[in-house]
Amino acid sequence: MRRSVSPFSLVLLGLGTFLLVLAPLLAWYVQPRAAVNPTDIDTTAVYTGRGSVFDLEKVETVPDQRITVTQRVRGDVRESERSGKAVWDVTTSVDTDRTLPAADPHDALSFTPHRWVLDRRTTEPVHCCGAKPRIQGEAYLKFPFDVRKRSYRWWDNTLGDTVVLRYRGTEKVLGHTGYRFTGSVPPTRTGTRLVPGSLVGLPEAGQVAAEEWYANHGVELIVDQRTGRVLYARTGPRQTLRAPGGGEDEVVLLDAERISFTEETQRAAVELAKDDGARLRLLGETVPLGAAVAGGLFAAAGAVLVARGRKVTERPDPLAPSA
Repeated sequence: MRRSVSPFSLVLLGLGTFLLVLAPLLAWYVQPRAAVNPTDIDTTAVYTGRGSVFDLEKVETVPDQRITVTQRVRGDVRESERSGKAVWDVTTSVDTDRTLPAADPHDALSFTPHRWVLDRRTTEPVHCCGAKPRIQGEAYLKFPFDVRKRSYRWWDNTLGDTVVLRYRGTEKVLGHTGYRFTGSVPPTRTGTRLVPGSLVGLPEAGQVAAEEWYANHGVELIVDQRTGRVLYARTGPRQTLRAPGGGEDEVVLLDAERISFTEETQRAAVELAKDDGARLRLLGETVPLGAAVAGGLFAAAGAVLVARGRKVTERPDPLAPSA
């Protein structure tokens, strides 16, 4: 007597084995490769707040002005494909109500274009493809994927250096939970600017190379843990001029204790984080878990059926020679 194995039991066993192999493959190989920064990004973030700004027409600092910061990020797809990196062109403009809407971005109080090149998986800066300035640190515009509960070195483009942002717990943005990070910048000299000496307390000096100083009352970011996307941002920039070698601010160019994402920008960031996070969760958790469970059940059922088989009685061959 022998046992015969049914094709169905073999199919179950094969399918179960396939799903058990597929589960870790999705979680450990496919999902990490799906967590990449895009090359075709096109987003705009708008910050608003109130503060003091220097009026070029009045040649004086005007307090309590509504300030709008507009930051647009567009991907250079062709350069990204050539380099294998994410090449993002960034423009940042600072305006008051008087300069909005600006037909020419150079009408703004300040307009800063620059290029950021980053590794698509780690988000680390890459120095190629005409990237300027030489961005450093672990994060800028966004954090790496799978954000940890620790401090990060965040690039501050006005400072021209990194700022340490410390983890401060979790906080919700429009119902979506993110990690909160904060930091600040003490008064720091960032460069020089040619201005009339009278502007910095040197009326008889003609043109002087005034010192540019920058500080930040406080930086606060709330970041989506899975995608590293910034859901909410607040900054408090202070930019001033000092006489060469001077120890005190002579002119305030910009001073605002709180400029933050508009609600519209927050809503757009949350929606993008939810969409991207759902896709990564599907590949990294939902599908692998389902495949592992189904694979285990199918493999077990197939193995049981193979082991049990169907008993078949072997009959003697009438043509076989007798002993």
